[in-house]
Amino acid sequence: MAAPAAAGPGEGPRSPLLDDLMPWSVRPLRTGRPWVTAPDAASLRARWERLVRAGDTEGERLFGPTRARTPQTPVAALPGQSTGTGRFARDPGPCPEPVRILHGPFDEQWLLPDHRLIDVARPELWRVADVHQLFLVEHGRVPQDTGPALSVTALLPDGHSPAGRPGRIRPLYRRPGGAEPNLAPGLLALLRARHGNAVTAESVLAWILAAARRTPDGCAVPLPADTARWAAGVELGHELLRLQLRGARGGERPRLPGGRRPYVRAAVPSAPAELSYDAGEEVLCLGTGRISPVPAGAWEFRVGGVRMLELWFGRRSAAPGAEGLGAVLPRVWPQEWTSELLELITLLALLAELRPRQEGLAEGPEIDVHELRAAGVVPVAAAARRPASVLDHQEEGPDGQFALL
Repeated sequence: MAAPAAAGPGEGPRSPLLDDLMPWSVRPLRTGRPWVTAPDAASLRARWERLVRAGDTEGERLFGPTRARTPQTPVAALPGQSTGTGRFARDPGPCPEPVRILHGPFDEQWLLPDHRLIDVARPELWRVADVHQLFLVEHGRVPQDTGPALSVTALLPDGHSPAGRPGRIRPLYRRPGGAEPNLAPGLLALLRARHGNAVTAESVLAWILAAARRTPDGCAVPLPADTARWAAGVELGHELLRLQLRGARGGERPRLPGGRRPYVRAAVPSAPAELSYDAGEEVLCLGTGRISPVPAGAWEFRVGGVRMLELWFGRRSAAPGAEGLGAVLPRVWPQEWTSELLELITLLALLAELRPRQEGLAEGPEIDVHELRAAGVVPVAAAARRPASVLDHQEEGPDGQFALL
């Protein structure tokens, strides 16, 4: 996408689009069969065992064939994974070890990392997913959406959108090992000349996370011309980053101050049927279970117009009449889910409290597209929008054949 058109007579400065600041982006994963993702790893292993033990006819029905994948489809290896590349029906092999992913915004789940089961796995993301990588995820835009435009994770994100058109996934680095930032060529140099040599790729990511806003043309990122606002936004962005990483990279897990931390006041039943919220008492009810205090900001936190707590709970409740492998879930509500819910409540409450500070970053002089164009930062060369060539070894192709480098 080219840079936004120049402002017309009488118009104010035009903010650049995220698509020009972080030019390499990848579409969301498309699993093709929802059962390869689950809120717990044990359910995925149980689904695998049920599938491989089924007969040919039943196995094909449970598999859920699509145009891209059937039990007879040979595939290339999924980068970084050791699952088979031959036909699943012929030799499924052992169950692959589930990997932790971010399923849509703020929901950490598990995925079976077998390329034979995933319609479009986006191998280019798997190639650069390592301990140095961070992924910025755009949220689908819907009318009157007041939620955040972006989220960030150290996990591999699937980019799933709860509502609206899915956004795109933007890795911070184009190569493994934290090499070659996914930033428009010349952007770092321009920002360092304006705000000092302390500007890094991660501080640019922090600013984007704090300041990005939705527009009809896409996700826009105002770049401040004044260093004081830049420093305040980067500090805020690092706080947003710390919270959303949830303890990854050696950081602290999100915590509310004492007296405001949510606790289980009445045990969550073995199979809670519904979720509700009492705003007056700040109580979240899971059936007869009660958690409090739960700030209204956490309950009302929405992305794409969808409440995150309701979405999280719905994905962990077996739908009436559900069948197939997707219906394989824990029979009893696991204690781990309650712990994850408490952390999610904390995260959403803290993010909601930071929203006013984010909105305040929009006011002030900008480095607009005119200055970026004059510095040669935009328009971005086509090569910067394509993945880097990161293959340093041969990847196994379909049926064990090596792919050509």
